[in-house]
Amino acid sequence: MAGDEVRALMRRAMAEDDADALRRALEQLFGDELSAEAEYETRSPDYVMEMPQSGERIAGRDAMRAMQESFPNPPRITLRRVTGAGRAWTIEGVNDYGDGDIWHVVVVWELDGDARVERDTRYYAKPFDPPAWRADLT
Repeated sequence: MAGDEVRALMRRAMAEDDADALRRALEQLFGDELSAEAEYETRSPDYVMEMPQSGERIAGRDAMRAMQESFPNPPRITLRRVTGAGRAWTIEGVNDYGDGDIWHVVVVWELDGDARVERDTRYYAKPFDPPAWRADLT
């Protein structure tokens, strides 16, 4: 069962500081393999998601699920990097909403004692061209 496997991978990531295990869990979360109910179970009952750039704060896993269910065009997510240890993890990715609407995202996850996501902080940035003064440095 995909939800059980995701939870086991999250527990392993936290217990063994295993970034590869968390990456595999995330790949299942972002793929088509996991149901909304199983994803819901990866969040702590005390879950809070914040997006500082917009000032949004979604408190509770029920509120997060309602937000996801009402989302008009969920993105395709590509993982770039997963780093962290214990209860603190940083996830870098690219969200593709289609029609060229691309956003880079950094997510900071704080897990509770049962390896469920308790705090979820997300930072978003649009791609941009480098300024002329540093274009030759890349």
